[in-house]
Amino acid sequence: EATLDLAERRRIRSAIRELQRQELERDEETLASKRFRPERGNHRQDDKENWPQSRHLEEEEQQAALATLSEQLKAITSVEELTKLLRAAGEYEERKLIRAAIRKLRAEEIEAATLAGNVQSSR
Repeated sequence: EATLDLAERRRIRSAIRELQRQELERDEETLASKRFRPERGNHRQDDKENWPQSRHLEEEEQQAALATLSEQLKAITSVEELTKLLRAAGEYEERKLIRAAIRKLRAEEIEAATLAGNVQSSR
């Protein structure tokens, strides 16, 4: 439905932004849970006991590197910087984390701009 009431439009847009933000957070949580989920191949499960110790260490190092990257991404507040990291990233999981961080930053920028617009319009 179309509404002519500007205040109602603002509330609707705010509600939409909030839903988008919640969806982004759910996506990040899903991504984090998938990242630490064990692999599902039966043959790999059977062979896990026979893997060399170095293979286990490699996987642990990769998980630690992804956790470190995740912490670093939280500190970055520039989409341009994240885009550079994305272009330099080699592994799929790294790119996935960086893209999620970019989406989160953009959503925050949109929300901040909208709040600033709401404050400006209320004056």
